[in-house]
Amino acid sequence: MNDMTPMEPQNSTNEKLLDLMPPARGRLRENADLSKVTWFQVGGPADILFKPEDDADLAEFLKNLPGDIPVHVIGVGSNLLVRDAGVRGVVIRLGRHFAKMNNEGDKLTVGAGALDGHVARFAADAGLEGAEFLSGIPGGIGGALRMNAGAYGADISDIFLSAVAYDRKGQRHELSLKEMGFSYRHTDVPKDWIFTEATFRLTPGDRQEILDRMADISRNREESQPIRSRTGGSTFANPPGKKAWELIDDVGGRGFSIGDAMVSEKHCNFLINKGAARAADLEAVGEELRRRVFAKHDTLLRWEIVRLGDAGERMEGADS
Repeated sequence: MNDMTPMEPQNSTNEKLLDLMPPARGRLRENADLSKVTWFQVGGPADILFKPEDDADLAEFLKNLPGDIPVHVIGVGSNLLVRDAGVRGVVIRLGRHFAKMNNEGDKLTVGAGALDGHVARFAADAGLEGAEFLSGIPGGIGGALRMNAGAYGADISDIFLSAVAYDRKGQRHELSLKEMGFSYRHTDVPKDWIFTEATFRLTPGDRQEILDRMADISRNREESQPIRSRTGGSTFANPPGKKAWELIDDVGGRGFSIGDAMVSEKHCNFLINKGAARAADLEAVGEELRRRVFAKHDTLLRWEIVRLGDAGERMEGADS
């Protein structure tokens, strides 16, 4: 069923866009505030926010949505910076149906909406090891697949068996390890494909030993990262043979701020919203860090945080 929020459209473009939405069993909302669903708690609204009921609803919606309407997918908002002017087109967010988990032997199948930490715990309770690193990654499985997320010496490609994704036309694809094209914090899968499910191959192990390793990861995160702050996880990917935080520290980036947007004193590859930061402030801090590092080390830091939407005014280097 379509659950239209009783709000006045922002403009005639939004009104037309609503008219173009195909029938859906899931929830459709216009002018949806995305700052409420991101860890930074900044950013403007989505023209349309769609939460599909299930895979079939998602496929049918994509199939019937006019091809010139932009489509974006977001997860739990942990590694996402929504720009202040909001997001044009349709933003898709996977809900409860897409968070299911089950295992058969050493195979663990999970929905793309499942939280990384919940998947790690489910695997541990099933006596399966290999997914412990997920407990140290804030976010969901869909995002983990998209960026080949990793931590503590392991990443998604190490345990990956297969995945299901839908393309912009609603066609279902089953992807093998080779077809994913994993590399460091990257996959070759087209950016407009939407992951809905993944299957991992793990190894039988002792449940308590697995839980102990997860506890060690939790303590390490607590000690080294600003996990109690409004942050977005690691800001930049590590350049080959280097650590982003060391480069940032070396150019005086630790504690640097613009308004309420600040580089964490605890871990300088994390940006923090101290309370009233705008998305533009956070992005400007990141771009200044990139400028300083490039000037001193001839190394261009690559954004790991996904920046989505309109800035209102284009920032130099924002697409790099």
